[in-house]
Amino acid sequence: MPIKIPNELPAVKILEEENIFVMKETRAAAQDIRPLKILLLNLMPTKVETETQFSRLLGNTPLQVEMELLHTKTHISKNTPESHLDAFYRTFDEVKHNNYDGLVITGAPVERMAFEEVEYWGELAEIMEWSKTHVYSTLHICWGAQAGLYYHYGIPKKMLDAKLSGIFPHEVEYKRSMLFRGFDDIFYAPHSRYTGIDRADIERVPDLKILASSREAGVYAVTARHGRQIFLTGHGEYDPDTLKKEYLRDSALDPSTPVPRNYFPADDPTKEPIVTWRSAANLLFSNWLNYFVYQSTPYDISSIS
Repeated sequence: MPIKIPNELPAVKILEEENIFVMKETRAAAQDIRPLKILLLNLMPTKVETETQFSRLLGNTPLQVEMELLHTKTHISKNTPESHLDAFYRTFDEVKHNNYDGLVITGAPVERMAFEEVEYWGELAEIMEWSKTHVYSTLHICWGAQAGLYYHYGIPKKMLDAKLSGIFPHEVEYKRSMLFRGFDDIFYAPHSRYTGIDRADIERVPDLKILASSREAGVYAVTARHGRQIFLTGHGEYDPDTLKKEYLRDSALDPSTPVPRNYFPADDPTKEPIVTWRSAANLLFSNWLNYFVYQSTPYDISSIS
């Protein structure tokens, strides 16, 4: 089944060229079915790129998904045209009376700032509190995961000695987790961050359970409230060249920037990256939509609490 997105969203053309089944609003209106309502809070500066990445993952399942885009009103994006935001995005005031089957909170390039110093922290905190009663399952990504663990459980993030960048092997620790059903013993995921979460801080909270981790990149997946809150420290949604773009940007400013690990063949940035994480990312999002959203959320979405 397809993902339903606005007719003119730039992601439509890109996904159709990739043979991902996209249903435009006009066709979806003729179908007698309740699609899963997923809200994407896009905190990334490259909004068009990010919305396309998540549309790709949300659309690669047998379920019909209706995605709405949300941006913060307390921060003006410098990298996305205002016309694009006006056409396709809504603010929290416009959606706070709605209920959603799922919410995705993306990462953001503000991790070296204290949470309370982030311009839109107050608004984000309000959205995360609202999600506990208006969303069935919330997926927090990278900085979004750090923000969620800090807001809900008081777990601090900590600066790393150097930026963690690359593709790292991970293991599923909790084999019975439906989020990782069908996964291989070792799977790969991208990371790109300057901060991390200490495992010991998570293990001190009885409500939290670590599902998967990496010896090099640390804790990867954490769940709470029986899957109603899920925290992922990596970026499974990344395109093949996302880390390459980040590396070229950073190395132009600082030639000593390390090459992303396990990404370029023989760690040679003149060669094209090898994609090793796409199947795991697709399976994870498929499992989330199926087992933590579709199989669990009430048919009457207004009864979510």
